[in-house]
Amino acid sequence: MHKVREPAVAGAFYPGRSSTLSSHVMALLANANTSTDNATAPKAIIVPHAGYIYSGATAALAYARLAAARTSIRRVILLGPVHRVAVRGLALPGVDYFATPLGQIEIDQAAVAAITPLRQVVVSPAAHAPEHSLEVQLPFLQAVLQDFKLVPLAVGDATPAEVAQVLEVLWGGAETLIVISSDLSHFLPYRAAQAVDQETVQNILAMDGALTHQQACGGTPVNGLLLAATRHHLRPQLLGHCNSGDTAGDKGRVVGYAAFAFMEPCGTDRSDTQCASSVPNILSDVGGPPCGTDRSDTRCASPVPNRMSGVERPPCGTDRSGRSTRTFLNTSGSHDVH
Repeated sequence: MHKVREPAVAGAFYPGRSSTLSSHVMALLANANTSTDNATAPKAIIVPHAGYIYSGATAALAYARLAAARTSIRRVILLGPVHRVAVRGLALPGVDYFATPLGQIEIDQAAVAAITPLRQVVVSPAAHAPEHSLEVQLPFLQAVLQDFKLVPLAVGDATPAEVAQVLEVLWGGAETLIVISSDLSHFLPYRAAQAVDQETVQNILAMDGALTHQQACGGTPVNGLLLAATRHHLRPQLLGHCNSGDTAGDKGRVVGYAAFAFMEPCGTDRSDTQCASSVPNILSDVGGPPCGTDRSDTRCASPVPNRMSGVERPPCGTDRSGRSTRTFLNTSGSHDVH
């Protein structure tokens, strides 16, 4: 009998009914298509993982960019931080499929076998069972890709080098997409969050892989991607950024969101539609004003009329080496909806 990781946050972070979820995701993608150049597909993306009402429109900016590779991407390497269950290293789920209301996604067992010998790779069904950072990405992937297998990794106490080593083993060619799930700052006042997130955006565009978990809850996998991306000469592009105060939350305590695409240079083994010849590496232009400053800016994540919400946890600490000093909240305690 196949082992299946069932959805944990359907009906909370995103709609639980398949028809409603499909319509909602397609609407987010359609809106993103009006403001995104989809002629080139990225090798890697960074996307937020709050409830869709908060960050779904921002995430859609990155997923819309995959249209050019809908049939060519056959494997997705998905990394996100653990929020509920502590784990050392990068945890595989120990299952055969991940399920969402849109159906089941097969785990790439060949890829699992390739990274299992690495000492930082462990198996922890417990870490995956309640984790939302990976799950919320799946309906988007199911909507934009035709047929793919998944390698889901819940990232706990690890170094950027350990993350980068796993990515290197799985890097592949045009058939492989890397998705890093991370929000930005957590629970700062609106203006303070804008300042912190602006610095974080600049760090990522400069490929500076020394982010803390105060800057990004997925700082560890982001730093690992930046290390690997530098080795492979990927070029980062900011697609959009804002915070929950711009979408569906109050401005007293907000969570930051951003979407990035990482493009391969021309001359690699990826197709011409996936090289970065026409993609600027914008270190000084961070995509215009954040959402809430100019609502006509179609690159920002506009509010989405949906009552689904997501429960986000405060970011956890890290030292400047990039190793997590993550602490975990008691899930029976109070929490904030972002």
